[in-house]
Amino acid sequence: MSGQGGEAADGGGLRHLALFYRDQAEWRARILDFTTAGLACGEPTLIAVPGDGARLRGGRLTAISESVHLRDMADMGGNPARIIPEVRAFIDKHPGQHVRFVGEPIWPGRSPAEICEATRHEALLNLAFALAHITILCPYDSARLAPSAIAGARHTHPELLGDGQPAAMAGNGAPWQVPPECDRPLPPPPASAEVLRYSTDLGPVRRLVESHAGRARLAEERAADLVLATSEIAANTLCHARSDGLLQVWHDEQEILCQLHDSGWITDPLAGRVRRSPESRGHGLFLVNQLCDLVELRTGREGTTVRLHMRLAARNHRGRVTAVCLSLGSRAEVGQLTRERSPRWPSSCWSC
Repeated sequence: MSGQGGEAADGGGLRHLALFYRDQAEWRARILDFTTAGLACGEPTLIAVPGDGARLRGGRLTAISESVHLRDMADMGGNPARIIPEVRAFIDKHPGQHVRFVGEPIWPGRSPAEICEATRHEALLNLAFALAHITILCPYDSARLAPSAIAGARHTHPELLGDGQPAAMAGNGAPWQVPPECDRPLPPPPASAEVLRYSTDLGPVRRLVESHAGRARLAEERAADLVLATSEIAANTLCHARSDGLLQVWHDEQEILCQLHDSGWITDPLAGRVRRSPESRGHGLFLVNQLCDLVELRTGREGTTVRLHMRLAARNHRGRVTAVCLSLGSRAEVGQLTRERSPRWPSSCWSC
């Protein structure tokens, strides 16, 4: 069924492999083997690794560069919830073809919160692309990542690419299930956080976020996007939850955070990771994921908590805003949609 590089001899559906590499030479060799094996079968390849891809350029990759698409994972997957829509778009660009994806969502220097959400993403890949014709390889720096990150990869990957040969991951019976540690309650906000309870009006929500962003010296455009993201989630409380919502806002030296909690329950694990047509409903959490640097979500019978992160120092923020506008309409239209939210207006549904 498979050989070196993880190719599927039968051209079948999803394969999801982890690569635990020990140094950069092994990292480069395994990725190039995986890529060239796929291209030999006519499989287009998307590669998203931290940086501009310079470590992969030259040699074999130069010869096949027209068939390989390189992305910087720090931008494409800085918020891991943005990765699945990008992979889906790549699949849709190649209808009827088996494609390949190299994605390195966890690397040394990621924060614990980012690693947790990236591990969630890895589990959800198995659900999002269960019926897709795609082979996915996820490299992990086994020499520098914490043992907990490697343990998460063992949980979320059905196969391991070791010594160039795929093998079943031992003891992994349900890779589509998010590891329990990723659903533990979020650490409580600091005592200094500003607190607002809202029930009928989004105005106070917007004003509090805008005011706090100004004091934190968040850039004007990013502040507007954080207001938009927070307001979008608060709108779901007004339209769908059976209780008031609670907003808490605080910042530190690196970022500003907005946390919203209500009694709702998000039942779709892929909520916010599916790109919908501009005419349809259900854009809310997708929009939030596109605008924010990280989104942490915990949901269950006790309610839903969403924590939004926006770094004070931006990286390629305008590029992400442009992508949102192309997906959902103009920036003015997206802003108007949220400004008009009230219990009387249709809203993005948590379950969409």
